Amino acid sequence: MSDFPGEGGALPDIAMEMPGGDAVKPSDFKGGKLVIFFYPKDNTPGCTTENIDFSALKPEFDKAGVALLGVSKDPPSKHEKFIAKHNLTAPLASDAEENGLSDALGIWTEKKNYGRTYMGMVRTTYLVDTDGKIAKVWNKVRVKGHAQDVLEAAQAL
Repeated sequence: MSDFPGEGGALPDIAMEMPGGDAVKPSDFKGGKLVIFFYPKDNTPGCTTENIDFSALKPEFDKAGVALLGVSKDPPSKHEKFIAKHNLTAPLASDAEENGLSDALGIWTEKKNYGRTYMGMVRTTYLVDTDGKIAKVWNKVRVKGHAQDVLEAAQAL
């Protein structure tokens, strides 16, 4: 059993930086529904596909009254280039601070790849209800079809 919040819990209210310098935190969305998706790195194949898929469905999320927020450890300046390069419409935040939101959720963790150990983001999505409680968590997300699955869950909430 972990100390990290899961379904029924609340997201820790930790601020992240948006491109342009504004801060954003989970409580900013209270009273509305929020999908916050954490991904490893801008401009990598899976992350690019995931962001394009969420951006493509943004009008449907908007219609369902659900805000979107993509999060990685990349700096805001890199997010700006990523957004421009792929015409992304889902807003992106930087969780670059140590002890940031991804740390508090336990999804910034040690990973192993080809015998190399490093810190990395576990691709995870949270659906948060109007009371700020986590309604659903998708862990170790497979990108194909994921944004559509999240949309259907958000519409049903």
